[in-house]
Amino acid sequence: EYRQHLDIMQMQQSMSRKGNCWDNAPTEHFFRSLKHEELNYNNFRTEEAAKLSIIDYLDFYNGKRTHSKLGYQSPLQFEREFYREAS
Repeated sequence: EYRQHLDIMQMQQSMSRKGNCWDNAPTEHFFRSLKHEELNYNNFRTEEAAKLSIIDYLDFYNGKRTHSKLGYQSPLQFEREFYREAS
């Protein structure tokens, strides 16, 4: 049923290679952070409240939260620096 829905929506399913947990490490890390830093500490009364919380967390994660792999910059800072140096 899930794959049929993907076909209807003209979407391609993406999976890591069998036995290789590192294929999707950045995404796995993001979802771990989302769960441990935001979702586990809130009891949302509505689905809308949960959605707004996730949107706020995405803004924080990409705009303010520093990442060791990016030289302790936020993704937004890293991207701006990358393009500044490239121009």
